[in-house]
Amino acid sequence: MKIGVFDSGYGGLTILKEIRNRIPQYDYIYLGDNARAPYGSRSFDIVYDFTLEAVKALFARGCQLVILACNTASAKALRSIQQIDLPGMDPTRRVLGVIRPTIEILPRLTKTGHIGLLATRGTVASHSYALEMEKIAPKMKITELACPMWVPLVECNEAQSDGADYFVKKYISQLMDMDPLIDTIVLGCTHYPILLPKILKYAPDEVHVLAQGARVAESLEDYLHRHPEIEGRISRGGTIEYLTTESTDKFNALASLFLDEPVKSTRITLST
Repeated sequence: MKIGVFDSGYGGLTILKEIRNRIPQYDYIYLGDNARAPYGSRSFDIVYDFTLEAVKALFARGCQLVILACNTASAKALRSIQQIDLPGMDPTRRVLGVIRPTIEILPRLTKTGHIGLLATRGTVASHSYALEMEKIAPKMKITELACPMWVPLVECNEAQSDGADYFVKKYISQLMDMDPLIDTIVLGCTHYPILLPKILKYAPDEVHVLAQGARVAESLEDYLHRHPEIEGRISRGGTIEYLTTESTDKFNALASLFLDEPVKSTRITLST
């Protein structure tokens, strides 16, 4: 049994990197549905269908636990898979997302209670962060803003270019204009940490910028500690297998940029 990490594209590799840094002893499978990315602009039904296909594929390859390392999938598909599909597929396995762990740490970071969220259109439209915030800290205010240009900049390897500065500055300025009391900004897309140097350049000095990877890794480690019946089934070989629905040459090249190490992947086809 392994730990599966799923994303519609490459951004989930930033989550995988932090997880492996923190708990490297386990065996992992990463699956990117790169052929059908991005998910951000797709409907709830389509994202749910695609995500369920990916979860089934990872279960079939021996994953005991699957992390949806994609904010759009977490927002649009996680709850349905957990409540409707998982009991019928295998109630001993688990599917977790990245939104709840991110929300849980925010009360410890903010002093003003005003949070900014930068994410894809799909995640913003779902209001999943606001809904989770209402459960944990209802007095806190969250201001959401979609950043449609940031993912293309990352995937076109333009994240460190001068042209990226314009769009990073634009969205951060727009967010701060919407609520000047924001003192914590959540990067609600797993691609966005690749832009972190420029985000920190244009965010106000007093504003904390939260990338999800380290937080999700910390939360996963805690989850496994609290659930030995799950943790005990996961193999410990320290291995990683990469799967993609796109060209392996393309995936290997881009994934290597995210992970700073060579990647060798296998191409698969997803179906229900």
